[in-house]
Amino acid sequence: MIAFTKGHGTENDFLIVADPDGSFRPDPSWIAAVCDRRAGVGADGLLRVVRTAKAEGYESQAGQAEWFMDYRNSDGSIAEMCGNGVRVFARYLVDQGLAQAGEFGVGTRGGVKQVRVPEQGGDITVSMGVPRLPEGRASVRVGAEWQTAENVDMGNPHAVVFVDDVAEAGPLLESPEFAPAEVYPNGVNIEFVARVAKHHIRMRVFERGSGETRSCGTGACAAMIAAARRDKAQPGTPYLVDVPGGRLVIVERQDGQVEMTGPAVLVAHGELRELK
Repeated sequence: MIAFTKGHGTENDFLIVADPDGSFRPDPSWIAAVCDRRAGVGADGLLRVVRTAKAEGYESQAGQAEWFMDYRNSDGSIAEMCGNGVRVFARYLVDQGLAQAGEFGVGTRGGVKQVRVPEQGGDITVSMGVPRLPEGRASVRVGAEWQTAENVDMGNPHAVVFVDDVAEAGPLLESPEFAPAEVYPNGVNIEFVARVAKHHIRMRVFERGSGETRSCGTGACAAMIAAARRDKAQPGTPYLVDVPGGRLVIVERQDGQVEMTGPAVLVAHGELRELK
């Protein structure tokens, strides 16, 4: 049996498994099984908590972060980063006494992310890094039309499409079509973004490897960056980003770092069977 915790950040939910020495190597089919919402526990992905010094290929981050977030999508595939996942991961570390409240680093495949966890609970802030705006662009199918997407990299790839109403994205039961495929050779997260008010946007997202989720932290950051560029907003201007699962506050600092603030809640503990 494998002990787990379940948590969520704006209803983007995760199973958390502690593996300090890096000995647990979850099979993708097992991850998909336990993340299944009918036959398993149900989650958008799995967070493996491993000491950074034991995280194969990322040991060099150990000087900046004691713990590494090994994030897997609900289909078992590996993901570079997960903004909501980092907040939930940080909440778990403090809750389990593995880190002190305050500021500390978390290792990820997208680099070390600095988090601020308040002493008495409340929202957590993550420095998500400096976004990149790659030159290549793709078009995304929205209903019967193709619309050019903004290409934003937050450590993982995002295609941001502006719409009048996020309902235009349709049911999002499968990945929206995009072309040309070579712009995103490893797939892409697609955000549909509508303006609510000045410096306030609403978003739906189809996450690569997970499908439509209630929230996506890196996607919200990508949407904010695309909207800020469109609005010609000054650095330091906070944006409200509404997602189906709640609200995030995102700001691009003067130094180019993007900070995201939002909730992280641990809801349950239990045991999983190590399926063979």
